[in-house]
Amino acid sequence: MESKSQKVNLSRTQRVESAASQKRSVSKAKRIKLLHLDNHTIVINKRSSDIVQGDKTGDEPLVDKVKTFLKKEFNKPGNVFCGVVHRLDRPTSGAIVFARTSKALSRLNEQFREQSTKKVYWAVVESKPAQKQGRLIHYLKKNEKQNKSYASENETPGSKKAILSYKLIASSDKYYLLEIELETGRHHQIRCQLGTIDCIIKGDVKYGARRSNKDASIHLHARKLSFIHPTTKEEIKITAPVPEEPLWKFFEGCI
Repeated sequence: MESKSQKVNLSRTQRVESAASQKRSVSKAKRIKLLHLDNHTIVINKRSSDIVQGDKTGDEPLVDKVKTFLKKEFNKPGNVFCGVVHRLDRPTSGAIVFARTSKALSRLNEQFREQSTKKVYWAVVESKPAQKQGRLIHYLKKNEKQNKSYASENETPGSKKAILSYKLIASSDKYYLLEIELETGRHHQIRCQLGTIDCIIKGDVKYGARRSNKDASIHLHARKLSFIHPTTKEEIKITAPVPEEPLWKFFEGCI
């Protein structure tokens, strides 16, 4: 039989464990940078270290962090719905939208599939482009083993058409800031296509950068995202602040 003091100590232990659990949940929630939230959508400013969905690394994916945030924010006792609409490469930062309802997921998926959304990226590159602005059209083919895409000017079996527009918007003594608007969404599209014009993204060793960034990021940021709200039909326009890193902050201050 438990003594009264044992029961009191057990109760205190339970309260401490419960408080610790709540603190862990709050800590996880704070690991996301919220840009927009409503009943059907949530937009996050993704960190370069985050993976959008789970992979072989076993690291906690961003979608689970968002679920933790929603569960805490709205005090939901059960499972929380959070649908992945699109993806950003792990070393890339910036705006990414998730669906909070199945209806929103279906309608947002359709927008991305039909390419009716607007996606604008910033890329810090090692070399100045030969032309200050331009439109790149290639056919990209993914090498599954290498997890890398290769560009060709002509269509080949298994390739997909990739189109983007870019313009030079700022420069430093060593690097150049490009603003890129995607017309299609292919695997490593920006990284691969910029490589074809010798504008290698800073830190992107996979596509020819001189060296990697210390935090394993690449200087590619999903700066702006626009989409039609799945229920209100209003246009949602998002601008994601750049990472807290000196070169990024320098370029942001130039614009």
